[in-house]
Amino acid sequence: MTVLGVRVELPGNQPLVLLQDPGTGTLVPIWIGAPEASAIALWQQGITAPRPMTHDLLVEVVAAAGTTIEAARISSVEEAVFHAELVLGNGARVDARASDAIACALRAEAPVLCAAEVLEAAGLDPDQAQDADEEPEDDVDEAVTGVTGAAQRDAELNRFREFLDTVDPEDFADDGPSQS
Repeated sequence: MTVLGVRVELPGNQPLVLLQDPGTGTLVPIWIGAPEASAIALWQQGITAPRPMTHDLLVEVVAAAGTTIEAARISSVEEAVFHAELVLGNGARVDARASDAIACALRAEAPVLCAAEVLEAAGLDPDQAQDADEEPEDDVDEAVTGVTGAAQRDAELNRFREFLDTVDPEDFADDGPSQS
């Protein structure tokens, strides 16, 4: 899978990461937390923190333990929750949230893999989304994608493409700890 990027979905300010199967073009949107969105976006922009962030730390701990992160595998989706695992070089598999697995895989320069069942359940065909006005495609589970109807999916995909063209790391910057 290719990690296309992250965006913040309005009006709820819910971040999502968009994956794409390079062979078929199938898109998989995964709603994630703000810290993970920031970690993914900053890494993709080539920005590194002066001190290790959580995902950097995990990759370093795995290396210090004498193994590597070989892949992040998105293994299932249940009730709109994506499950993943980190596949380690020593054969171990570690249960992980999809967002954390993706952030670690990027840092470890490891592939992000997606089970066929996940592609089938949550995948969006970009060609079908672009042709939504000609042929309504309502076979994608609304609970998984959070988007109803082909026209709305098409609009969502277009908004995401526009976002990718304009996103900056500062969009995810934290203004520092709040003062109470």
